[in-house]
Amino acid sequence: MSNTTPAKQNFYELYRRSTVGEALTDSLDELLQNQYIDQNVYSKILTQFDKSLSEALSTGIKTKSVIKGKLHTFRFCDSVWTFIVDNAEFKSDSETTRVDRVKIVACDGNVTETPNSK
Repeated sequence: MSNTTPAKQNFYELYRRSTVGEALTDSLDELLQNQYIDQNVYSKILTQFDKSLSEALSTGIKTKSVIKGKLHTFRFCDSVWTFIVDNAEFKSDSETTRVDRVKIVACDGNVTETPNSK
């Protein structure tokens, strides 16, 4: 009999530094400090947030965008690309947005463990 248990999927924690991720973390910190939740619940909620946001972005976004600008810095480390682009212009089907500088972090969505989980 073969083992059919699926491989454990870990998700990157990138979105915790987003506005909604920081708001969630701040709220969870307050709940933890006031002893409304324990560390186990805190960790489970953040893990579910990572998973849900990753899945929503991979299946729910259908718009394609083009980014133009001056590449200031790029690096590749532990299967993660980081780009810093100056004078960036984002074009989608319906609008164009310009920013002075943007940091883009791209991770392989097919990686089954995070780089620091060894």
